[in-house]
Amino acid sequence: MAAYTSGQLPVPHGQVPAATFVEELFGHLPRADQRRWALACIQGLLSTPGKKSVRRLAATVSASPTASQSLHQFINASPWDWEPARQELLRWIEQRAQARAWTIGLAVLPKRGEHSVGVHRRFVQESGRTLNCQVGIGAFLSTGGTGLPVDWRLLLPDQWCQDPQRRVRARIPDTAAHDRQVWSHILDLADALASRTRTALPPLVADMSEGTDAAALMRGLSRRGQDFVIAVPGSLPVLPCAHFTGQQPGVPGPASPLGVRRLLTLSGRRHPHTATVSAHDGAPRLVRILSGLAQLPPARSGAAGHQHTYRVFTEWRPAGGRLSRMWVTNMANRRMDELLTLTGLPAATAATLHDLETHFGLLDFEGRSFPGWHHHMTLISAAYAYRRLAGSALLPPYVHAPGLRSA
Repeated sequence: MAAYTSGQLPVPHGQVPAATFVEELFGHLPRADQRRWALACIQGLLSTPGKKSVRRLAATVSASPTASQSLHQFINASPWDWEPARQELLRWIEQRAQARAWTIGLAVLPKRGEHSVGVHRRFVQESGRTLNCQVGIGAFLSTGGTGLPVDWRLLLPDQWCQDPQRRVRARIPDTAAHDRQVWSHILDLADALASRTRTALPPLVADMSEGTDAAALMRGLSRRGQDFVIAVPGSLPVLPCAHFTGQQPGVPGPASPLGVRRLLTLSGRRHPHTATVSAHDGAPRLVRILSGLAQLPPARSGAAGHQHTYRVFTEWRPAGGRLSRMWVTNMANRRMDELLTLTGLPAATAATLHDLETHFGLLDFEGRSFPGWHHHMTLISAAYAYRRLAGSALLPPYVHAPGLRSA
């Protein structure tokens, strides 16, 4: 693999060479050859042009004919724990970038055949087609200008959860939940990030506008005391607070909930609101907002307990006469311009996912085993963070070396 010479490149202030970065993240690996292959993979992801297949990555870092087999072994079969690496990745990023929010992104990974772990047929809204794919749920630390991936979950449909042979073949551990939906994975990611971060908890921003699980996610985050801004379907049922329906305080709301879209239409007529936000070019832009306060209906009939009050809002463009994406937040007293800024962060997360697909090999790994999938996602996340926060100037040139011992 690549040989490094001390003093070979100047290290800019506040940055670290790739070897030091990888040692910080993967120093927990018990064997020296595993740590060397971690560095080789990161270097390969950063330097290999085009498709990032294991064979092409191996050819970049070693002239040995067995390098491809050894790298595949390290990623797909070697029994190393990815959780410590992700914890160190979050720590490393937080030392260099201030989190404005945690954002959630869905990575749709098209696959051929039926052997990649978690692969299933799924309708994908963005493409308007049903695809054979894996679905990864990613947590991103959003700095405003970019989203940096720090943790992942793999969606496992029923055909994978309930088939013992598939679980054994793909090495799916018993700890991998059998019935996790997207909203449940997001809660799990929120718990993991809260336990790892060394900073104050930022808001969590997610797009649940195409699903039916927004209410379950809102309830779960509210129980945790986690601030959030979530895009929801216009049909999501809510109970309007009294002063937004023209009722007297203390009088119960309507017996039947309203959909969010209907609530915003009604409340907007009574309580129009404007806010000034920054456009993409930095110039101020005046926008009209429809907003109201509401609660969720009880999760089940007769259920009691504390009811949280949420703000529902959307940007209204009178020229088209249509509502934009609808959002719900538990930060009901936050300034509207701040909330609108948060709603723009998923666009940066989508751009990161595109970068991961185009330049970091997100779609280029076969991903047959559950550990292999998580190893792959950890490595590309690390490579992306290093590229964004440390830069290519710290990548030393390769000197091809004989193959490394199998991981």
